[in-house]
Amino acid sequence: MRKSILGLSAVALAALSAPAFAQDEPTPELTVTGNAAVVTDYRFRGLSQTDKRFALQGGITVTHASGFYVSTWGSSIDDYVAAGSDQELDLIAGYSKTVGAATFDVGVLYYYYPSSGGGNTDFVEPYASVKGTFGPATAKLSAAYAPKQHALSFAGSKPREDNLYLAGDLSASIPNTPLGVSAHLGHNFGPSYLVPVGKGYTDWSVGATYTWSHLTFGVSYVDTDTHFRPNAGVGNFRDAARGGVVGSVTASF
Repeated sequence: MRKSILGLSAVALAALSAPAFAQDEPTPELTVTGNAAVVTDYRFRGLSQTDKRFALQGGITVTHASGFYVSTWGSSIDDYVAAGSDQELDLIAGYSKTVGAATFDVGVLYYYYPSSGGGNTDFVEPYASVKGTFGPATAKLSAAYAPKQHALSFAGSKPREDNLYLAGDLSASIPNTPLGVSAHLGHNFGPSYLVPVGKGYTDWSVGATYTWSHLTFGVSYVDTDTHFRPNAGVGNFRDAARGGVVGSVTASF
């Protein structure tokens, strides 16, 4: 999935306060989870989507006991991302299944940019991942492929482009503490507008989190091996690909 939607549903919260005999009741068919966050910079595959400024984000997921789920996630963005739009809305549908220690996840994500001035900016991206848990540690491999679409080309008059993104993630909780650590390595294949320099590039990050009740405080360092200055020569846009520290506060429910 594009984003991890974390938290306890209203059903889960009710279960925590219910009498002991209520624990024998069957697991609900539907579970609703969500979050809301403030981040100091919205980074997508290493590239800033907010000109290295704050963003407001949030999402909600409805999961069926069978493993099927639907989700929506949104963030504020800078208008250089999608032809003048200042919002991104992701619509997601997928299926997740755990077999032994491995969890498989497949789905499709639709990137929607409201008020983009009629620009051809929206696109579809199927994805797949496999995740394994080993004690307090989790390892994940993922792939996202966007088929050839006009929205991925540098200009609508150019041929359609496609895009492939491969990534590996490691995360771990520190036993008996509210602390967690994570590391990410990904490579974006191009060309498309997702690869602004017209070729593939690599992004990586390392981070740590502290969880208190329903709040998670995070800090990470994000970097790439490329450079990208949106609308160079126009305004005061920063290098969106340059490394930097990103902070976040997330409330889960």
